[in-house]
Amino acid sequence: MNLIETLEREAIDALTEANPVPEFRPGDTLRVGVKVIEGDRTRVQNFEGVCIARANKGVGSSFTVRKISFGEGVERVFPLYSPIIDHIEVVRRGAVRRAKLYYLRGRTGKSARIAERRDPRREADKAATKAKPAAKGDAAVKADSEA
Repeated sequence: MNLIETLEREAIDALTEANPVPEFRPGDTLRVGVKVIEGDRTRVQNFEGVCIARANKGVGSSFTVRKISFGEGVERVFPLYSPIIDHIEVVRRGAVRRAKLYYLRGRTGKSARIAERRDPRREADKAATKAKPAAKGDAAVKADSEA
């Protein structure tokens, strides 16, 4: 790595130390907590929508989130490592086959829906935890607490 890449990596590590960035892709539904300053007070306002684009450019990385608000499409571009972003939460993962989802701008309703991406590893973990029977001691404790 050259000097510029090293400095960028150090800057990204410093910025993500306090506020880690989750792994997400275009098509995922995100809930972005944005710090809003009103006078001398600060609050966090959530912006929830579909990530339609992502630009990975080191410290200058950004992503675009689109939502429909009162029948009108609203898009917002967020810098990924900005101090304005309080948190990024992945609400659901979408199954898409392209990197930029600009075609969603011309669609509304059912045609604008994105199918949910299935992760076989997660489903196997969920099935394993459901299939695990309760221990005998747990049942005895539960019976005593009910009595």
